[in-house]
Amino acid sequence: MRLIRRRRRTEESGPYWKQSNWQLSAAFLGLVALLGGFVALTSEGDGGSAVASEGPLAGDSVRPDGRPQGCHTDDSVGNVLPKKAPKDITWHTFGLSRVPVSASAGPTRTTGPVHWCYAHTPLGAVLAATVIPSQMSGSDWETVSRHQVVAGRGRDMFEFTRSAVQDADRTVDNGGASVASHVGFAVTSYTSGAADISLLMRGSQGYGTTSIRLRWSGGDWKVVPGADGSLHTGVNIVQGTPRDYILWGA
Repeated sequence: MRLIRRRRRTEESGPYWKQSNWQLSAAFLGLVALLGGFVALTSEGDGGSAVASEGPLAGDSVRPDGRPQGCHTDDSVGNVLPKKAPKDITWHTFGLSRVPVSASAGPTRTTGPVHWCYAHTPLGAVLAATVIPSQMSGSDWETVSRHQVVAGRGRDMFEFTRSAVQDADRTVDNGGASVASHVGFAVTSYTSGAADISLLMRGSQGYGTTSIRLRWSGGDWKVVPGADGSLHTGVNIVQGTPRDYILWGA
């Protein structure tokens, strides 16, 4: 059965909680990035915001072999793309979504709100694309951003825009339940230094897909924001049975 995809507007006007696609998009990113008609950049050039001086992914914590202190993963599969989901998956709720975590592919370490140490493999990139954006709705979003979003004008834009949105863990009453669950993934491109991941999720409005770009930086996977500050592409609502995705199996 061919998928029939219908793209909904991803930059609707008005408060984010009134937008028609907010719940599913919130589960992907943790929030809808409300990009209005005005933007103030706080820095020039590609350097972006100052890198956090403390934390697991700070520059002085990276070992000579390129991994942060305390981070060890099995990267023996190299660049081989996964054909199925790993068996060591457990499920956690991060922000507004139910998220898979792998004991082997990551995140294998937690420091405060930062879940880090992903395998330097396609599956490690998948888990980073799944977990990192899911944490951006809560009150610890800025700490996560400073450690796990690539620095530059895009991150400045994201942080400027995000700072104007209330934290979902303080404003959204969903009875403690997640808004949506991750269902599957597809690795659309991969090298040892960069990856493009497509995510499949299921929410109250059905299935949806979005794509996230990552870069291997400072010994771990980090999300690459768009020039407009978005951490993922627009959410496509999918009608029909999703195909071409590896399912998590739960």
